Amino acid sequence: MPVIIERAGGREFFPAPAKFLKQRVTAPLEKREILKRVFGHEDFREGQEQVVDELLGGHDVLGVMPTGAGKSVCYQLPALMLEGVTLVISPLISLMKDQVMALKASGVAAAYINSSLTPGQQAEAIRRAAAGAYRIIYVAPERLDMPQFVAFAKQARIPLLAVDEAHCVSQWGQDFRPSYLRIAEFVHRLPRRPAVGAFTATATRRVRDDIIKMLDLEEPLCVSTGYNRPNLHFTSIKPTNKFTMLCSFLDTMPGECGIVYCNTRRTVEEVTGKLTLNGYSATRYHAGLSDAERHANQDDFQYDRARIMVATNAFGMGIDKSNVRFVVHYNMPRDLESYYQEAGRAGRDGEPAECLLLYSGQDVITGRWMIEHSDENPELTPAQREERTRRDLERLRQMTFYATSRRCLRHFILNYFGETDAQETCDNCSVCQGEPFEVDTGSARSPKPAQARAIAREERRMRKAARSPEAAMSAWERALLDSLKTLRTLLAARTHAPAYTVFSDASLIDMVKKRPSTMESFLDVSGVGQAKQQKYGPVFLRVIRDGVEPNEALAQEADDGPGRLWTEEEEQALRGEFQRGETLEEMAQKHHRSTGGIRKRLRTLGLGQ
Repeated sequence: MPVIIERAGGREFFPAPAKFLKQRVTAPLEKREILKRVFGHEDFREGQEQVVDELLGGHDVLGVMPTGAGKSVCYQLPALMLEGVTLVISPLISLMKDQVMALKASGVAAAYINSSLTPGQQAEAIRRAAAGAYRIIYVAPERLDMPQFVAFAKQARIPLLAVDEAHCVSQWGQDFRPSYLRIAEFVHRLPRRPAVGAFTATATRRVRDDIIKMLDLEEPLCVSTGYNRPNLHFTSIKPTNKFTMLCSFLDTMPGECGIVYCNTRRTVEEVTGKLTLNGYSATRYHAGLSDAERHANQDDFQYDRARIMVATNAFGMGIDKSNVRFVVHYNMPRDLESYYQEAGRAGRDGEPAECLLLYSGQDVITGRWMIEHSDENPELTPAQREERTRRDLERLRQMTFYATSRRCLRHFILNYFGETDAQETCDNCSVCQGEPFEVDTGSARSPKPAQARAIAREERRMRKAARSPEAAMSAWERALLDSLKTLRTLLAARTHAPAYTVFSDASLIDMVKKRPSTMESFLDVSGVGQAKQQKYGPVFLRVIRDGVEPNEALAQEADDGPGRLWTEEEEQALRGEFQRGETLEEMAQKHHRSTGGIRKRLRTLGLGQ
């Protein structure tokens, strides 16, 4: 589907030439140079450049872009070109941590302010922000009422305010959050109105209109890049035994990371317990757990210590983990908006991924009960509550139609979101590939169903292998890819970061394809910016160019000392020491490294000869 660009409010759309920009651009680099230097991308994806130009021009934007379409770049790139600090309103702590971690890995000064920080830590973050330490700050909407933050915002230069998961502002969206209603008032309290960018992955026409109204967007440019995710394979099955079907599916995804969504806490507990008992690497997430356990379990999943996250829909909105290879819905969600947003957490890096829905008639009964017994929103009138219940039941009806559809599942989703020109078939869903909807998984003791499961499992494995980029690789290339994945894991462990923040699977595959032999050619790899080139280039080149084993390549890092990589905090300290005129010996003693290692790191930072 082509990108749809329209102007709400009647103003015509023309890309803003740099000389007419309302905001003052301080960065001397052009936007495409920054796109490559910082984010490692050679070109913009569909719709991104139009959004970037509008925000640089000081105009409001509404971007409806599916998961994986690059929404974050649309506001992060302008933030690096505009004078001042950009605020990003985000609903979940996990999203903020992921985004800030990724920005720091790319050499961008960023921070977040939310309830995971102590009052003292929040005060320190605000103090540093006021001193100009950050280009981007992620903040929870609840913090917008904090007097100390409001005082900072009124004094700071804020050229851009981005609202992530903007559908949360709409009472007719699938995840309404009253705290989002504070955003428009906060913007009005600022001495100078910033450009406002609102972004969401899923929004019907009514929700889009509500976003414009509730955020008080001024004649925003509305950009919709379409909902199609070609890399996702959709399957809907009605099994006689859901858990048996789940295990059969997981056996076709050995070593891969994925999410299993359940509709109740009790089901999460049952499925997690059974998976663990059967030897699967699984953990759990739901609102009934303590904050400490939820955070620990999420970290286990983020850092690949647990391969499978079993969770209610409380988990994952905005999760930035790029190597999620499958999403299973153990129970049918109550609406297609939630389903597509949750399923879209698979394959964020553009690589093939599986989206499996396990349907049963009981899911419909449970969904109806939840709708009719949901907590009443006191801000709604009785008539509005009745209308919302009617709409929710209609959404449940449409979700049921999808789950039991005998026509292309992808076409059903796209048509639901208004893409009426979508093709009738996609050849990448269970319906188009002629897979049976009702599957007799039987019991583990029944030999005939067991044989049928084995055949179905092998068919799924072969389809997965055919869609994988590794299918076209030679044995040597696959071996190199395995080595690069091992190296990535080792680097992540030493820097205490999730593996995907080092490089995504897509970047590793591109390394295998391009086989860079110099630092300059390493920069040509997709996803490699200057910060990652300097930080990881030498060790990856040893594996790619020289054929060195990952462990040996790390051991050869001359400037790392005894198995340690340079952290961002160490590099900042080193800069300060250099600027204060400290000697190589003094710096080496402080960092427990050799003078040669200090000299080389200074050259890397552009501080030495």
